[in-house]
Amino acid sequence: MPTSQTTDAPRPEETFAAAEAAWQRGETHTARTLCERLIAANPHDANALNLAGLIESGRDPLAARALIGRALAEREDPLFLVNFAMTCQRAADRDIAIRALHRAIELLPDFPVAHNNLGHLYGEAGDCAQATRHFERAIALAPAHAAIHFNYGTMLHKAGEFARAEALLRRTLDLAPGHVDAWNNLAQVLLATHRTPEALSMLEHAHKLASDSVDVLTNLGCVLLGAGRIDEAKAALERALERDPGRVSAWNNLGNLLMQTGHIDEARAAFDRAIAIKPDFADAHINLGNAHSKSGDIGEAIACYRRAMACHPAGIGAHSNLLWSLMFAVDDGHALRAEAEQFSARHESALLAASEGAHYANTPEPARRLRIGYVSPDFRHHCQSLFTTPLLRHHDHAAFDIVCYSLGAKADEVTNQLRSFADIWRDVHDFDDARLARQIRDDRIDVLVDLTMHMDGARRLLFAQRPAPVQAAWLAYPGTTGSPSIGWRLTDPWLDPVGAAHIDDQYTERSLRLPDSFWCYDALAPGVDVNPLPAQSAGHITFGCLNNPCKLTEATLALWSGVFAALPESRLLLMAPPGRARERLAARFAAHGIDPARVSFVGFQGRTDYLRTYGRIDIALDTFPANGHTTSLDAFWMGVPVPTRYGRSAVSRAGLCLLANLGLPELAASSDAGYVAALTSLARDLPRLAALRAGLRARMQASPLMDGARFASNMEAAFRHMWKAWCTEQRAAPGAAS
Repeated sequence: MPTSQTTDAPRPEETFAAAEAAWQRGETHTARTLCERLIAANPHDANALNLAGLIESGRDPLAARALIGRALAEREDPLFLVNFAMTCQRAADRDIAIRALHRAIELLPDFPVAHNNLGHLYGEAGDCAQATRHFERAIALAPAHAAIHFNYGTMLHKAGEFARAEALLRRTLDLAPGHVDAWNNLAQVLLATHRTPEALSMLEHAHKLASDSVDVLTNLGCVLLGAGRIDEAKAALERALERDPGRVSAWNNLGNLLMQTGHIDEARAAFDRAIAIKPDFADAHINLGNAHSKSGDIGEAIACYRRAMACHPAGIGAHSNLLWSLMFAVDDGHALRAEAEQFSARHESALLAASEGAHYANTPEPARRLRIGYVSPDFRHHCQSLFTTPLLRHHDHAAFDIVCYSLGAKADEVTNQLRSFADIWRDVHDFDDARLARQIRDDRIDVLVDLTMHMDGARRLLFAQRPAPVQAAWLAYPGTTGSPSIGWRLTDPWLDPVGAAHIDDQYTERSLRLPDSFWCYDALAPGVDVNPLPAQSAGHITFGCLNNPCKLTEATLALWSGVFAALPESRLLLMAPPGRARERLAARFAAHGIDPARVSFVGFQGRTDYLRTYGRIDIALDTFPANGHTTSLDAFWMGVPVPTRYGRSAVSRAGLCLLANLGLPELAASSDAGYVAALTSLARDLPRLAALRAGLRARMQASPLMDGARFASNMEAAFRHMWKAWCTEQRAAPGAAS
């Protein structure tokens, strides 16, 4: 008889080796099948149970935990404990994972993976000291393990320890040059320390390594947007969303891009999408608020900022945006002060406590040459430069040393001109607050001037460190920072009438009134001439408002409704973005009895085209409670009068200040009825209106509003007054030399 041939079945250890190899190759189905076969043959096979748990962890963490738990019941192995901890993915299970990893270290003290994972978990829990202890131990045990350096660096980045994070992430790349996430995270550290060009280079390299990485595409799109490379940014963000439609940061960044390119409706849709995916995404709420603000819906913008604050109470941006926006909606300086003080209490208290009673190397001599420092992100083509130019151009450098700290990353021809007016110019856009504070102290600035307050680019935590003995606020807007670190605010007798009840207690700072005006203006627009009065050829009055649409409050529309009722043939030219913003504004006008057919729109324009738009306007309509500031000065420069309704807060009295300095106080009214009367009287007197148009520019040039030398002298006197007050306080301090 022929002999039969039989094949021996594979031994369990061979099957396990095959399962493990299949899993490592990514052949999950094969690995799972082999493990199931082993466990069916021997339900107590600890190795198979552990591997089966690892295989399941990607799709069902609870099933994975049960399998690895069975493995641990058979054998308490340190590796099993590490794998068990990895199945505890919810924050609520973090303590279970930490206990498992501590037990693994008890069994095997020199287990670098367990120390690494503990460091990661403690970092997530916010316990940086424990995280650091375990990461340092892991690195000591495995100094060439790139993943440990990466995890440690990433934890430190999240904790705000950027220098240490950078060193560890660079070490990761030394060990693993192709580690895409390390390139990406290092770029984030560089962005946090304001080194944008280097960060962009890192992200571009990461993109070459992994062209479809959603993390890299999202961050690259954001940085390209900041660099002005709009088309490339849009392509990167759209590709990220193709790969992962649920990536909220990509939706948020795309919304910012659409905002920047004037597509407000599409931007709002992108922010709405991000919030729908992640309702507590504070940045998207802030940006949605900005979109509402640009659309003229200040009430909804404020609501968005409050929602962002509820999502992220420690976030500064939403709170600053809220303070800025409340000025447009609230004619109550005391309420604004209360909100600003809440900001300081929430965000500045630790720094204020640390800087209390700070000592300075500045010599307290009242008459010596003073060093004045100006801090701003807007030393560039920006409306702020219309006011910094005449001041900086006319400073007395024999008595004052002028130092400018430029926070902006972009420079242009205006930057170059302003730089020429300074004794020292420092580009500090890549300085964090602590480093910039040290620089200001090293420069021995006597009077440090905040030009931003709570506007975009503000550095409130810089001033909370009190880097200079005297700190003052000017220019951003005539209000309050709410911070004890700012000792003075500059104002004038029109914004804050001398002797009026409860005026100065609207501000946490001491108010120092310049003799004439808070503003001194240079149009920075040679060659844009005043044209004849449009009404003379049109046969009707054209009103105009080219203010930020966020100032179009219900109080403003109610104020204007009386004007249009009194002048039924008049028309209105309004600045607002195209799309739903104009539709909503038209509906709001109709609700106030103003026929939308009488309203036409222009979009946001470059400065020259914007100024020429005043050539279509006979009279500019002012807003309330926040009057026009720069826009009113631009209107006057173009021959267009701006009657005003003033109120109680400083921002609602800007029009009064400007008209008083032009010798036209009769165009300022303290009531709605008075405003309508002044405006309709002017509109019905075309000869007077034409004469005003022809003479307003010369009137401006002859007024304090454009006398740069006079304004600079007044500012210098104010700085000297502040400095003398500080010197007096130093002499009166306990222990001062007699």
